[in-house]
Amino acid sequence: QVWWVESGGGLVQTGGSLRLSCAASGRTFGGFALGWFRQAPDKEREFVAAISWGGGRTRYSDSVKGRFTISRDDAKNTGYLQMNSLEPEDTAVYYCNPAQTLASASTPRENWAQGTQVTVSS
Repeated sequence: QVWWVESGGGLVQTGGSLRLSCAASGRTFGGFALGWFRQAPDKEREFVAAISWGGGRTRYSDSVKGRFTISRDDAKNTGYLQMNSLEPEDTAVYYCNPAQTLASASTPRENWAQGTQVTVSS
């Protein structure tokens, strides 16, 4: 059902950087938009960023705009989320969201992969 996996999470200090990866397995991201969501303890899963197939359009939540950058490398069949100027409020499990359109990639899905834990210490 789930044919992708997230990686790259870890523990960083406030102000640090981290790059998350979303890699396809057994299939290709070709033709798919890619999104990122996150969920902190006791909070709803929330939209973070999304990128269109081809990378021509991107979309960010207000909370991460200017700090995070979404990108993709289709030769490597991988999507990325570069996270800079990290804050404790960014602590969450981050999930990848491949979808048919940019709008769908910006919308919560029903089946999620394991995600990758990001912890920002103060």
